[in-house]
Amino acid sequence: MALPRITSPHATGHNRTQKVMQLVLLATVPGILVLTWLYGFGTLINLLWASAVALGCEAAVLRLRSRPVTFFLRDCSALLTAVLLALALPPYSPWWLTLVATGFAIVFGKHLFGGLGQNPFNPAMLGYVVALISFPVEMTSWPAPRGFEAATPTLGLLEGLQRILGLTAGLPDAWTQATALDALKVNKSLTIAELWASNPAFGSLGGYGAEAVNLAFLAGGLFLLYKRVFTWHAPVGMLAALALMSLLFWNGAGSDSNGSPLFHLLTGATMLGAFFIVTDPVSGATSLRGRLLFGAGVGVLAYVIRAWGGYPDGVAFAVLLMNLAAPTIDYYTRPRTYGHRKPERGFKLGE
Repeated sequence: MALPRITSPHATGHNRTQKVMQLVLLATVPGILVLTWLYGFGTLINLLWASAVALGCEAAVLRLRSRPVTFFLRDCSALLTAVLLALALPPYSPWWLTLVATGFAIVFGKHLFGGLGQNPFNPAMLGYVVALISFPVEMTSWPAPRGFEAATPTLGLLEGLQRILGLTAGLPDAWTQATALDALKVNKSLTIAELWASNPAFGSLGGYGAEAVNLAFLAGGLFLLYKRVFTWHAPVGMLAALALMSLLFWNGAGSDSNGSPLFHLLTGATMLGAFFIVTDPVSGATSLRGRLLFGAGVGVLAYVIRAWGGYPDGVAFAVLLMNLAAPTIDYYTRPRTYGHRKPERGFKLGE
């Protein structure tokens, strides 16, 4: 007996998983170039090491699960997780820190829940948060960017590799600095103008170097929007909510200032989060209204953590918290099925 013919429509297109992942990887190139120019080869070394760890962990877990290793490695999902995580880590992070963060992201953030497409949390942000909570000192050791007058010269490839491997002494005091968000959070007495003058972490808007990095990731994000890799809803929701919150609670340039809207938009991991993290189609909301609400929730929570929380940059924590809310958001923002009435919510008494 012949099987019934399948007549349901099936959409086809060029946006296979591998193609999408490759486009996102390509979009990170401007940010990688700017980070490398500002901080030296540390970012590139982190990228290579994190990629090797991610691919190795992915292959090992796939083999343990009796899944086709080569097939799943070719989709570039593990590579993208490694790249996003390496970009969020400080340049010249110890090799073991990158190993722990990347391994946790792949094994626990991705495969513990069944692999690609089944993880409720963004794996890169999960690995980042585990490293931040476990090793706060190493996660806040950022080198001063190129052009900072008190900084030592940018490290070369061999020097950077030696520092990452722990073959040299600790970082010189003049070579490390607080980020703009760190300086603003601990400030209790100086006005913004005085803080800018006394702390080289502050630039004109979002911190020395941070402005260029955020603009580079913005350029990459606009490229992805142009390629229709994702819709505008989640990035716009996050950036608009973050700007609105910082505008509502902006109390001027005094010593108790939480920073202006432009400061929050151009500092920390704002643009990386808006265009490369909250747009994750697996751990985020799926409907258009849901994506807008999801992004807005990330923006609100990121500002709350930055202004009143215990960490200077709350993007990673905000993303993970909203990952928990994504199923509920999807439930209440489901679009009406064509030809059907709007679904009723809740239940009636007696049912």
